[in-house]
Amino acid sequence: MNNTDSIKVRLRNAIQDGLPLTPRPFLTLAKSLGTTEKTVINLIQELKDQGLIKRMGLVVRHRSLGYDANAMVVWDVPDCRVDELGNRFREFEYVTLCYRRPRQEPDWPYNLFCMIHGRDRETVLSQIDAIVDRLSLHHIDREVLFSTHCFKQSGGRYVHG
Repeated sequence: MNNTDSIKVRLRNAIQDGLPLTPRPFLTLAKSLGTTEKTVINLIQELKDQGLIKRMGLVVRHRSLGYDANAMVVWDVPDCRVDELGNRFREFEYVTLCYRRPRQEPDWPYNLFCMIHGRDRETVLSQIDAIVDRLSLHHIDREVLFSTHCFKQSGGRYVHG
């Protein structure tokens, strides 16, 4: 294993639990790995290009910020409209996550999922009503599933080696 491969493996291991909360997280990583900030940025890009990193994002611990009413809204959207509606959901600042999943017929007809975090259930329900009204989704079946437990949130895990 050459030095770059060694740094890449150590970098993957280092970012599994998130980036350092510093003004320049890639520089902080570089110092801990004995390399340069540019090398860290290039290696992360290489890992993304190889498909080993799908995306980098922020994991927010909503409950610690006072957002205790967290709802997954599942929608039974015609397949031909999933992309369109998923993109439209981005218009709402309170929709924090939106993705498509295959239906699991006959028990689970839903194929579009979005997450809404709020401080109370009434606010979240009114936000869902606003989505329904603005996008004319009254005819679309949906379920609102409020979280009852908070599980540990983490980023991707990488195989060592």
